[in-house]
Amino acid sequence: MRKFLTVCLLAFLSATTVFAQSKKDELLTIDGSPVYVKEFNRVYKKNLDLVQDESQKDVDGYLELFIDYKLKVAEARAQGLDQDQSYVRELSQYRDQLSRQYLAKDQITDELSKEAYERGKEEINASHILILVDFDAMPQDTLAAYNKLKKIRERALKGEDFTELAKKYSEEPNASVSGGDLGYFSVFQMVYPFETEAYNTKTGEISNIVRTQFGYHLIKVNNRRERAPKIEVSHIMISDKRKERNFDPQERIQEIYKLLEQGESFESLAKQYSDDRGSGNKGGELKPFTRGDLKAPEFEAAAYKLKTPGELSKPVKSEFGWHIIKLRNIIPEESYESQKETLDKKVEGGDRSKVVYHAVNKKIKDKYGFKEGVDYMPFFDNYVSKDVFNRRWEGEEIKPEDDKVLFTIGDKDLKYSDFANYISYRQKSTRAFKDKTLLLNSLYEEFVNVSLTDYFKDKLEDENEAYAAVLDEYRNGLLIFDVMNKNIWQKAKTDTVGLQEFYDKTKNNYTWKQRLDAEIYSATSKKVAQEIQAMLKSNKSVEEIKSEINKNEEVKVLASTGTFEVDADDLPKNITAKKGVSDIYESNDSYIVVKVNDILAPSIKPLDEVKGRVLSDYQNHLEQEWNKTLRAKYKVQVNKKALKRIKKELK
Repeated sequence: MRKFLTVCLLAFLSATTVFAQSKKDELLTIDGSPVYVKEFNRVYKKNLDLVQDESQKDVDGYLELFIDYKLKVAEARAQGLDQDQSYVRELSQYRDQLSRQYLAKDQITDELSKEAYERGKEEINASHILILVDFDAMPQDTLAAYNKLKKIRERALKGEDFTELAKKYSEEPNASVSGGDLGYFSVFQMVYPFETEAYNTKTGEISNIVRTQFGYHLIKVNNRRERAPKIEVSHIMISDKRKERNFDPQERIQEIYKLLEQGESFESLAKQYSDDRGSGNKGGELKPFTRGDLKAPEFEAAAYKLKTPGELSKPVKSEFGWHIIKLRNIIPEESYESQKETLDKKVEGGDRSKVVYHAVNKKIKDKYGFKEGVDYMPFFDNYVSKDVFNRRWEGEEIKPEDDKVLFTIGDKDLKYSDFANYISYRQKSTRAFKDKTLLLNSLYEEFVNVSLTDYFKDKLEDENEAYAAVLDEYRNGLLIFDVMNKNIWQKAKTDTVGLQEFYDKTKNNYTWKQRLDAEIYSATSKKVAQEIQAMLKSNKSVEEIKSEINKNEEVKVLASTGTFEVDADDLPKNITAKKGVSDIYESNDSYIVVKVNDILAPSIKPLDEVKGRVLSDYQNHLEQEWNKTLRAKYKVQVNKKALKRIKKELK
């Protein structure tokens, strides 16, 4: 996570491109290597609103930050971090991901998104029979599996019970019990070929046989229903994961539920008690969702049982804790236009991307040209030995006279030797084929597709300035993370002596504010709060007070105990720090009474209690010292005329 954040937050500082720029466009040089005005202007304008330090919004101040960044990139390259295999691999993965955005934004994506939108209007209840077959099985094995399912289909079409056939013949785990029942599903919840066949089959009918990566399927569509609409709910959550708690989460949620039954405001109770602070601060409001969106099925089921806005659920348990749910709104069906961006992402990120992939490769062929050479099979059938099936094949070097052109993309020839290298590479991660012809044909198709995409990506960085800039941002962001991790972060973590010395010099920065050892009581009315005041003055305990106030299953008070800093959210604002029973404070429709048992003076926190914060400060200190070292190591020359021009343009 830290790496991701670092790359995202720091990478914006660099975006050099391969597009030609003149000497006058140079803003500065680092050991003679130019950094251009265009790059500085872009990142300055792009990130002006993100800069917190006012001095860095000034061009001169921002330039200093920019120079420090560029020096770190230069040092990363000097240390050879751009050659590290993990860096090369991660950059390649990002390059693939980024280029897909430019590859896949075409008509086929729109068509698949529209199809998904229409399918998403309904849910299908279906059963299936699966005959397992490896995706790359021998033709005779594939045919045997197909024929087996074909006979089962014929029996089902003649009226035999589909469930019983599934129990007897389906090779899906648990089919003997489930009878192949899949329940209800909708778009994006099954692999695309299966989903398509299910949606193309009428209710009550048996599908055609469909092939997926799992094998051959036969589907019976049992029912269709309109998909549940999106709903908006609020919730109050009490976590059962916080070990420091001095109360039972289930008991607390029941107490809050009784307060709601007594007419207390849901929004106020959410703000005061919900452990989901992200929603709690908004009165418990969650983003809209539909059936299947959440990773908490118990929560989802309880939410969809609510039918009228304002209706409350009883306390429900999920893996996150205890919830009370309030239905706010049932959202009418959304338009295609409002969902298009989300649908596009799902199309491009799921197995539908294969459809897009093949269509896009056709476009690349049409744009740059694609020409196949001579038939490769006779040569490679002889050249590739049976060792390839054990993933131990090592091909001999192909003689120049035998190294023919396999195919040509644009101005690039791919030869037999290139394909041989690809076979050697892919044999280590491909499925175990049983037939060499199938293997070679599959690898050839892969190699063509990969080569087309690679050619497009190579050309893209030369032809598309925006793409080149974004890629360079990420490239340098990765280097910054690696060089900082090596020279600052890891060093700080292992340098326990240095950390202790830094803490000793700066420990006055790590102090407790004045703290109160206190009992906090939240009452439903001022009258109840007054009763609590009286009991506290009579030295009644927390349990005694709750027992006397919360009678007949009616909750009138919630209590918390512990040590709190004077400005803690748990305490009323502007509370007077003195021992004894406080005045009554009104907060979020509740009435608060505090009994202060002891007042703890401000004190320095021991290192083991603030180690994370001290470590962060120590890392910042080391980075500042390192910046000075880099400034001394590299020669930085600023083009004063260019800087003056920038200041004038950015006024």
